[in-house]
Amino acid sequence: MFITRAVTAALALAVFLAALFLLPQQAWAFFLLIVLAIGSWEWGALAAYRGALRAGFTAFVVISALVLFYAFRDSPAAARVDTAVYALSCIFWIAVAPFWLIKRWTARNAVLLGVVGWIALVPMWLALVRLQAEPWALLLILSIVWIADTAAYLVGKTWGRNKLAPAISPGKSWEGAFGALAAVALYYGVLMLAVPDGQRYFTGLLGLGLFAAILVLSIAGDLFESWMKRQVGLKDSGQILPGHGGILDRVDGLTATVPLAALALYLR
Repeated sequence: MFITRAVTAALALAVFLAALFLLPQQAWAFFLLIVLAIGSWEWGALAAYRGALRAGFTAFVVISALVLFYAFRDSPAAARVDTAVYALSCIFWIAVAPFWLIKRWTARNAVLLGVVGWIALVPMWLALVRLQAEPWALLLILSIVWIADTAAYLVGKTWGRNKLAPAISPGKSWEGAFGALAAVALYYGVLMLAVPDGQRYFTGLLGLGLFAAILVLSIAGDLFESWMKRQVGLKDSGQILPGHGGILDRVDGLTATVPLAALALYLR
């Protein structure tokens, strides 16, 4: 399984990086729109949508994302609209999702689940599209999540004994979480030593705090998707990525972290 995961991740990363650095922004937006559409379709399964409702939710997410991108792209209001969308995402992941997980809410309301799905997916998509203007900053943000996820998986598989949230995601362990913490801390230290002062996107307490927030929120995003899957009896959100499952299984950590990082870049 690890070899399958590694090969899939390497191929996906190669395609992603080529698109990030080589595509113009509109082509990049449509490249990510495919990811958004698949993720929306998978969310429809987690929300127990069927038939026309599932297709309608996917269409609404895609169309609303395009409206946000095109309607305000050349407008002075674009930054304010983007900031509001990112702030909405941050409010959900910081103030709502943790309590949802602690209380283990089992939402069945179709409208509520649609709103949550929109908040999980569209701000992430918009942030990924906008941040292509600063590709190295985006790559830094994504690499924190990827390093944390990989370290948690490897450490958890090797030494995991104490379950992090057994009622939500039995496969995750405290050992894996501490492994992710150690890996991200090491990564931060290496970057501070290797990257000259004037070329760092985040420094000092802001950088340390952002790295810590991305680590914690990536775990929250992962757990939230796991809880949603558990409600409908799914192991994976889909089967499109061998060894990984679906699109949501790969971007769960990004849904909670990329909008926060984009907001930090806007406000820094």
